[in-house]
Amino acid sequence: MTSSAPAVPRTALLGLGWLLCAVFFLYAFVQRVAPSVMVDDLMRDFAVGGALLGNLSAFYYYAYAGSQIPVGVLMDRFGPRRLVTIAAALAGAGSLVFVMADGLWLASVGRLMIGFGCAFSFVGALNYAALWFAPNRFATLSGWAQMLGVAGGILGQAPLGYLVESVGWRPAVAGLAAFGLALAVATGLVLRDRPRPVPAASANGLRLLSGLKRAAATGQVWLAAGFGMAMTGSMLAFGGLWGVPYVEQAYDLPKAEAAALVSILFVGWGVGAPLWGFLSDRWSRRRPFMAIGGVLATAGIAGAVYLPGLDTVSLAAVLCVQGFGSSSMVLCFAVARENTPAWSAGVTLGIVNGFVVGSGAVLQPLVGWLLDLGWEGSMVAGARIYSLAAYQGAFLILPVTCAWGVLITLFLRETGARPFEEAR
Repeated sequence: MTSSAPAVPRTALLGLGWLLCAVFFLYAFVQRVAPSVMVDDLMRDFAVGGALLGNLSAFYYYAYAGSQIPVGVLMDRFGPRRLVTIAAALAGAGSLVFVMADGLWLASVGRLMIGFGCAFSFVGALNYAALWFAPNRFATLSGWAQMLGVAGGILGQAPLGYLVESVGWRPAVAGLAAFGLALAVATGLVLRDRPRPVPAASANGLRLLSGLKRAAATGQVWLAAGFGMAMTGSMLAFGGLWGVPYVEQAYDLPKAEAAALVSILFVGWGVGAPLWGFLSDRWSRRRPFMAIGGVLATAGIAGAVYLPGLDTVSLAAVLCVQGFGSSSMVLCFAVARENTPAWSAGVTLGIVNGFVVGSGAVLQPLVGWLLDLGWEGSMVAGARIYSLAAYQGAFLILPVTCAWGVLITLFLRETGARPFEEAR
């Protein structure tokens, strides 16, 4: 007799599949921060100020954050293979649209396409980890995915900045388009959906949206999402868009050097994310590490903006602290997943990731609007120049947001790093 159970793919193939999902997140992070090294070029080419540029950059986040709940539902229903492949192709196609844009509306369409495609990246990596790997490895794999993502943030700063200065922003974005399309081919060939029977709870009549209802009714999911949003917001607003022009202005540095300095924030994030995940899994605790990370994030961003007389080495150090502390947000995904059953994992992670990335959709244009309020009328080659005082006034929202995240940890329930089913 032959067994009817489908063969489980080899561990190496599963590991490669997870790695490709994580590389997709790296690519998504490059796309996320890319406008930060094109601020002057985009202002000039599209004739916009800070608020409109922040809004253009945030179209990525509108699509990414706004689609996270349906992305989670689709992941629970269809699995990652087809969805991640199509999404990577869409992100590459969106880059082509952005390259060809001769006006703000078409550029916005391109950013929307990029954001919607990239919306499947991190949830895809988390979903793949949840489907194929042991529960006690989830936070660790989440941390490694975050590390690769933040490596994308580093690549999207100094290296992309040098490329933009060398060949222009349009050829640079065309290269991103080619990478996205190549990644789509690779994921289509390697990824595998879980060949296991549908869980009994689903077979007994759970509808497609049951996972959404279950996750939405769990208060701890929303608290975890709020913490993730608070930790990520300052990184996306400062490191993802406004940090480079701020450092150019405050430290009188050229764009490439300013981008290299700001990228230290992502180095701290890249080191911290897997470390927070490992320590949290090792000690079976979530809340203490989240609270410590939140305090470090608050101190780091406040120091980067408001400590007087910092030299570039000291600025790099406090940005590294900020990134390291903020990366504790990786634990919010574990907390949310451990408060909901496995059959709603995809939509639970989608809700949390929607809030995490939604912080960029809120804070990037908000900081741009605040900068426009403080603008004194100075322009260079068609691009607005903001004073140091304008930046410091606009950036006040960033440490306040981080402090809000610390407050949230007081209301989180310690899960002990146990899956929902074991904790009941």
